[in-house]
Amino acid sequence: MPPQRVFALPRQQSLLLPAVINPFVQDTKLTKAAILKCVLLGIFLVPVRAILASLVLMVTWPVAVIITFKYPLKGAVEPMTGWRRFLCQNVMAALGRAYYFCMGFRVVVKGKQVGSSEAPILAVAPHSTFFDGIVCIVAGLPSTVSRVENLATPIFGRFVRCLQPVLVSRKDPDSRKNTIQEIDSRAKSGGHWPQVLIFPEGTCTNRSCLITFKQGAFIPGVPVQPVLMRYPNKLDTVTWTWQGFSSRTLLLLTLSQLYTTVEIEFLPPHIPTEEEKKSPALFASRVRDTMAQALGVPVTDHTYEDCRLMISAGELTLPMEAGLVEFTKISRKLNLKWDNLRKELEGFAAMANSCKGGRITIEEFARFLKLPVNPALEELFALFDRNGDGTIDFREYVIGVTILCRPANTEDVLRMAFQLFDVDDDEKITREEFTALLRSALGVSDLNMSKLFKDIDADGSGFITFSEFQAFATTHPEYAKLFTTYLELQRYQAIQEATPGDLELTGQTISEENLEDSTSDKKDD
Repeated sequence: MPPQRVFALPRQQSLLLPAVINPFVQDTKLTKAAILKCVLLGIFLVPVRAILASLVLMVTWPVAVIITFKYPLKGAVEPMTGWRRFLCQNVMAALGRAYYFCMGFRVVVKGKQVGSSEAPILAVAPHSTFFDGIVCIVAGLPSTVSRVENLATPIFGRFVRCLQPVLVSRKDPDSRKNTIQEIDSRAKSGGHWPQVLIFPEGTCTNRSCLITFKQGAFIPGVPVQPVLMRYPNKLDTVTWTWQGFSSRTLLLLTLSQLYTTVEIEFLPPHIPTEEEKKSPALFASRVRDTMAQALGVPVTDHTYEDCRLMISAGELTLPMEAGLVEFTKISRKLNLKWDNLRKELEGFAAMANSCKGGRITIEEFARFLKLPVNPALEELFALFDRNGDGTIDFREYVIGVTILCRPANTEDVLRMAFQLFDVDDDEKITREEFTALLRSALGVSDLNMSKLFKDIDADGSGFITFSEFQAFATTHPEYAKLFTTYLELQRYQAIQEATPGDLELTGQTISEENLEDSTSDKKDD
């Protein structure tokens, strides 16, 4: 039996797993004692707080109507002045504090908020709940970025109008450009407009890390004041993200607490350097690093697009967390769009649906490829299995297919593979030629060979042309890498047989040679 090849493939550090695998899950465990406490307190607190909060809303709504009466939201909008601004900054802010007090919130403010002339933009993170709106009250009701649909929300839509938000519309193809222009205009108004408050993460997380900051707040290149939010409570009843309690359950749990503490900390403004002004991504990254350090949490490259992939994974009957890939990093490193990843997710689901946890074992991998477990397949599997745990998750699958398999899918490689099958050089692969090579090379059974031959022979002619061979390889890139891996193993075994006395030295040499081959088709880090 020939010795096994020494296999070692260095992993790109930037593609290793993030410090927090899933920041979009609310995993609070309610013990029986906690549930009993919530029930006993809730019997009294929930109705009392609901009545008090409703009374505050009854007073707040007519005040908001008066403030926004006949005041435009679109077009050449000017900031509120005079009595409107007075009512907004004083009366509405006081009513907002009363509303959150009635709901049992105890607010602790740290640091000092600067004015709009010093820092036109407030960047708030982490964003983890619908209760985060309390930061707008504490910050003196600055402008915000809001969806147009929020204005139609009963009662609360009128409150949003008081903030004179920068409006975003999903139906308008120019909305993103217009939003950035409006933020830029207000940020550079020299204090004419109030500060603009933005949650740069763009979606809710569980506060275990800071995910990618969107660049909208940093494109103007003006000073930004970071604002931190913490909920240092023994029982987390506020986190509202993609997996976990519903909004109604969280509201009831929060109202059932004696009090809920929220800490809001204003950090010193971050004044951008010339380099940061030219690169909003760099500016956003450095502000995020500052905030993460103050919070004592890691940063990851997750973003809202990961949430969309989570939903897609659920629709494909995979565990939702299977769709998490750190979209920002993967899309930048591998040049993949969201639609590309969604398509890869479908391919992964075809393999992983039969196994629990959305992770592929080597047996499922072999079954999908209609091949037996053999040395070439084991080595290909090891290339995909980046953390060496014996399974492949979706993130590893995407990296493997993009970095390893697709570069091996060149026409030269496919032509070489085709010629190896085409023994009589007639530009056609017959069933007998196909069967003979696969049986001797990879040990494929007659049943699986028959299925695989039919899959490649698209027109059912009884033979495979190069165009059919190439079309199949395009949609199944794993086979191209499997073929090159098989040839590498054959070459290695041939050299081992030629120099049996120099096993250790040769093994090291071939390992290095194949290391170059294995990494040559990797994208630069």
